[in-house]
Amino acid sequence: MRTIALAIFPGVQALDVAGPLDVFAEANGFLPEAERYAITVVAVEPGPFRASNGLMMSPDRLVGVPGDCYDMVLVAGGPALPTTAPDNRLTAWLLEATPRCRRYGSVCTGAFVLGHAGLLDGKHVTTHWQDAPALADQFPAARVDFDRIYLRDGALVTSAGVTAGIDLTLALVAEDHGSALALTVAKRLVVAAQRQGGQSQFSPYLTAPADETSPAAKVQAHVLAHIADRFTVDRLAGIAGMSVRNFARVFAQEASVTPAEFIERARVDAARNLLEGSDMALKAVAFRCGFGSANRMRIVFGKRLGLTPTQYRASFLRMPS
Repeated sequence: MRTIALAIFPGVQALDVAGPLDVFAEANGFLPEAERYAITVVAVEPGPFRASNGLMMSPDRLVGVPGDCYDMVLVAGGPALPTTAPDNRLTAWLLEATPRCRRYGSVCTGAFVLGHAGLLDGKHVTTHWQDAPALADQFPAARVDFDRIYLRDGALVTSAGVTAGIDLTLALVAEDHGSALALTVAKRLVVAAQRQGGQSQFSPYLTAPADETSPAAKVQAHVLAHIADRFTVDRLAGIAGMSVRNFARVFAQEASVTPAEFIERARVDAARNLLEGSDMALKAVAFRCGFGSANRMRIVFGKRLGLTPTQYRASFLRMPS
């Protein structure tokens, strides 16, 4: 039996708790007793306390009970974690418990708790797209990917925001018991598709400058409207109404990325939309989105998402009834 501890706290995101718990509970319904998941909700205080949506929660037991040993430890997220000082009791327990785990990790902003414990250092990790910059800033030794649904780096697993915890735990069920069971559980939960780890988060990580009339905003709008075109620095500077010399510097200041980076991200996002919602040939998708060739699109997808366009599209295929 695989034992799992899921750490909660006042202000926890309720779905970060309920989503993973439901995946494991549904899986148990198809497993022999000896192979089921034994799930314990733990906390540093006895509770009850309120989740961020007002729901009252109570842990099964407190952390640090002598003799406790878990196969996996997960920390749920909460909206306040990116700006909240660490709880030293939870940090101390993680440092003591995780070396004995086969796997450990976080859902959503639970990654900040792991970061305070030094468990993200040197690791490839992800979190909610909106909090990823703060995670990278607070824990510079971590290798934060802003746009993954979930990531596995050795024993460490991390997921993106909220419902991505379901995707992560489905992947863990698949790892433990095979993809057929994970698919069965996904269907039971009426999950439309089992998203792969390299798939984009729900919200695109293309961000527009606050001032919609700024030169960078004008360039971004033009690129998105003419994504198949070839863009040179001269052309972009002309759209911005600026000299070539000043354009790249001003764009990077306003958009927080270089023009080339923005264009590549925009093309990936455009291709995602076509791969998700159409059966258009890969060559046509690549041409429509400005990659020039299917091979170039495959290279960029591999670099940015860790999977091919074909694999990305496959994750959106209708599940059998």
